[in-house]
Amino acid sequence: MPIAMLHIIEGRSDEQKERLINEVSDAIARSLDAPKESVRVLITEMPKQHFGIGGVSAKKLGR
Repeated sequence: MPIAMLHIIEGRSDEQKERLINEVSDAIARSLDAPKESVRVLITEMPKQHFGIGGVSAKKLGR
């Protein structure tokens, strides 16, 4: 059972996350020759102030 753990910055819509889950599942199933039904995708959303880019939080960068 392949498991993908994704960490993203908060703010995406439910529709975007559904699309992400579907497309990641398709890619894993295709590349590993695994049934899509066996693929698990876990999304962890992080507050913008908990995600740093080049030593600065994403919130401070306006992302």
